[in-house]
Amino acid sequence: MDTILQSVILFITGIVAGLESGAFGVGGGSLMTPVQFWLYTLGGIDSTLAIRIAFGTSLAVILPTMVSGALAHHTRGAVEWHAALPMGIAAIFGGLAGGIAASHVPGHLLRVFFAIFILVIAVRMFWHIRECAECDMRGSAGQFVITGFCIGVLSGLTGLGGGALLVPVLVLLFRYPIHRAVGTSSACLIFSSCGAVTAYIITGWGVAGLPPYSFGYVNLLAFTLLAVTTIPAARIGVRFAHSCSARNLQILFAVLMVLIGGSMLLGG
Repeated sequence: MDTILQSVILFITGIVAGLESGAFGVGGGSLMTPVQFWLYTLGGIDSTLAIRIAFGTSLAVILPTMVSGALAHHTRGAVEWHAALPMGIAAIFGGLAGGIAASHVPGHLLRVFFAIFILVIAVRMFWHIRECAECDMRGSAGQFVITGFCIGVLSGLTGLGGGALLVPVLVLLFRYPIHRAVGTSSACLIFSSCGAVTAYIITGWGVAGLPPYSFGYVNLLAFTLLAVTTIPAARIGVRFAHSCSARNLQILFAVLMVLIGGSMLLGG
């Protein structure tokens, strides 16, 4: 495929992923990963190597994208830092563990299981709408630490930011209104993606067959082409989220989960 066409595809992918990240507090890896995998395999890269590069690069893009989104949510008072910080710090270690384990766990079975799990949660999100501004938000520091570590592990294993699972956990278990859940998830994913990216760089260092401009399993060229659009698009996504009612945003998030789960299931 022509290099210019590949660049255009990555640019467009970045715009859509950035909007998704800002609006729903997810990383956008569900879109960036399959697009990159397709481009890498078209370029003749082995599929096993291609999926790991796609995972690692997507997680690298998620880091600055979520910084952009979290700052925009913070200015609107939608980030609960007392929850985001312990979850995020624990997610660093979970992301490291998940990223390292990814090279040993059968990715096919993992993604099918995770897809089914997401679809089940999506159904619950449809039926448990929280429209209050504050609700009775709950959760201890210990619960946040455990949650963050688990989210980090899943992030490293699946190449997703983890928001597709964290937002429902905050809404359904910790009783967060959807806007607070999205904003807090954005802040937490900054940390989880950091740990997972580190693991993908370490495990991919010196591996034969990597494309040019690769830093472990992170391809710097693809990272640049994606991040240059995801970062500004995330801020637009945040504005969209806060223009929606809680009910509509939660329904849209549940629809997004169905799309993510369905694509993972079909792709798995």
